[in-house]
Amino acid sequence: MPGLSPVSGKRVLARFDGGEMSSDGGLLLLREVEERIGLADRLAGCLVDTRDPERVDHKMAAILRFRMLMIAAGYEDGNDATSLRHDPVFKMATERLPSEPDLCSQPTISRMENAPDVRALLRMAGALVEQYTGSFTKVPKRIVLDVDDTFDAVHGHQQLRLFNAHYDDYGFQPILVFDDAGRLVAAMIRPAKRPNGRQVRAFLRRLIRHIRSIWPRVEILVRGDSHYACPEAMAYCEANKVGYIFGLGTTSTLRRHVETLETSTAERFAAGDGSKLRRCKEFYDAAASWNRARRIIARVEVGPQGTDTRFIVTNLEKGKPRGLYEDVYCRRGQAENHIKAFKTHLAGDRTSCSRATANQMRLFLHAAAYWLLWTLRTLAPKRSQWRKAQFDTIRLRLLKLAAKVTEYATRVVVQLPSAYPDQAIARLLGAKIPQLIAPP
Repeated sequence: MPGLSPVSGKRVLARFDGGEMSSDGGLLLLREVEERIGLADRLAGCLVDTRDPERVDHKMAAILRFRMLMIAAGYEDGNDATSLRHDPVFKMATERLPSEPDLCSQPTISRMENAPDVRALLRMAGALVEQYTGSFTKVPKRIVLDVDDTFDAVHGHQQLRLFNAHYDDYGFQPILVFDDAGRLVAAMIRPAKRPNGRQVRAFLRRLIRHIRSIWPRVEILVRGDSHYACPEAMAYCEANKVGYIFGLGTTSTLRRHVETLETSTAERFAAGDGSKLRRCKEFYDAAASWNRARRIIARVEVGPQGTDTRFIVTNLEKGKPRGLYEDVYCRRGQAENHIKAFKTHLAGDRTSCSRATANQMRLFLHAAAYWLLWTLRTLAPKRSQWRKAQFDTIRLRLLKLAAKVTEYATRVVVQLPSAYPDQAIARLLGAKIPQLIAPP
């Protein structure tokens, strides 16, 4: 490596000839996580392998496992497999000894991404839901699902791409669903436009039916912004005993209900010490497209910047207006952090394939990597900084770990840096991984 300065008068020579070494020694932790949650095998079971069995060197589950680990380690570009297929730790993480044949190449990964058809992708969507339900030690009484969409810019002529005037760019607008603990439940590619009522209803119907096929008695609350406050979705939830709480876009009709409250709140603020004032009010009203009046909650906030009024609609009968807004609806903002982790830390917006089915497959691959890191994080002590660490922090501190691998006749020795500062948490996580519940 050129350009290195001398140290104490001695030349410094650096070469990429260290042999059986890796910069991702922490992947051995993720290997243990993946073995126990069985996500690669679960997803591989949804695919129909049309290859000639006599010519297959890499099973579908092994290809999926390699790709999931690559994404988790920060190698979202499939071309990186050209070098990583020789990496001894990646080999061990995919159940191969360092001396055994190399892992699959980039063309094999690309063929895998383009292999699934629509039916296989629907099965994989179901497998993701089953991964979600299987992550609980016991059936919960109630779950909260945060439904949101995010813009995903594209730079080619991919199927489903669409120009979005708000973002002034071409892209997709996939729907992502997380629960209130950050588990990723569903991910669906779609054009970059607001979903209409029929699309939202169809999406919720498929998702909720699958969850209730596993948990028939679980109570479900769906949260979302105004994109999802469509009459079709609300009517579906009401007919199927699903709770919902959605944002509502401000209209002149809604504003008439809070004119008096806005005026009195502004007067109180003017007479006060300059601190923001927040007040809530509930009423029943029906838009022209609704088939019935629904419970609407208004939040009026007055501060130095003026008056800000927001509305939500819900079918929840219990709960005071302020509590429903602040303690229930506002908590859906945490889903933005989960989307950030999916897109920024795991490159979940790397949807650069030309075919829509391949880009949907990529969403599932990145969702699988999300599950690996989320599961590893939940093993940390509840009150430690690691329980709330971002995925890029976990990758930097726990996965990007230098390792020298030596294979002997009866064992494989992995030597890690003696000066590694996070040895304690690495040992603790390794000891707690056996507590994970293996899939049935």
